[in-house]
Amino acid sequence: MQKVQKASTIELKREAVRLAQTSGKPIAQVARELGISDTSIHQWRKELAEHGPEAFPGSGHQTAQEEEVRRLKREWEIVKQERDRLKKAISIFSRERP
Repeated sequence: MQKVQKASTIELKREAVRLAQTSGKPIAQVARELGISDTSIHQWRKELAEHGPEAFPGSGHQTAQEEEVRRLKREWEIVKQERDRLKKAISIFSRERP
């Protein structure tokens, strides 16, 4: 039987982490009550600690740092294309004419 993975909302993730930290219950018990795995809560807690308010960006959303890297890569590709065009133009204009 194939296991189906359900998507968890940002609110569920934040609430699960909050409950695990403040309820005084073991993480495994909180996970059972919410119908998720305790591993998920551990991962969410780690991500929330590392990224704070930018944690859980969701599909298609990126952290500010990831967005900056993506922008710089795109800009770098444009610069390389412009450089290649200039190289080609120089080679065309620097040919000796008969």
